Amino acid sequence: MDRNEVLLVGRLSAPVEEHPMPSGDTVTKWRIIVRRRRNKRGVVLSDSVPCVTFNPETAAVVRTLKPRDYLEVTGSFRCRVYGPTTGKTWRYEVEVSTAKPYEAEPAIPPTPAADADPTMLAALIPRQIPYLAPTG
Repeated sequence: MDRNEVLLVGRLSAPVEEHPMPSGDTVTKWRIIVRRRRNKRGVVLSDSVPCVTFNPETAAVVRTLKPRDYLEVTGSFRCRVYGPTTGKTWRYEVEVSTAKPYEAEPAIPPTPAADADPTMLAALIPRQIPYLAPTG
């Protein structure tokens, strides 16, 4: 049997946008940033996934969140087609049915002991990395 179910946990990328429709409904739009697993070189990439809802209760939950807040959404993957017959634009998005704030475990850095070795303490200080300009 076919199933179209999506569960995403990530961060809200920007403030929520609301657009009234000619039917009188309101569509609420936002993007959720979801990190991928580390690749072979140890780099963490992320995806920015467009989300929409027509449900006023779900929209009310998302409106209470600020950018960079974690949230969990469930819904269905949708493909929308826009534009004239000569130049169609295809967009993919998640039509969200439920959303809720997600309490991520805070990353608590280890506290060094008072009598710790000074060279160990120096290793805990973040290094400054020079900025590399993109080429090409």
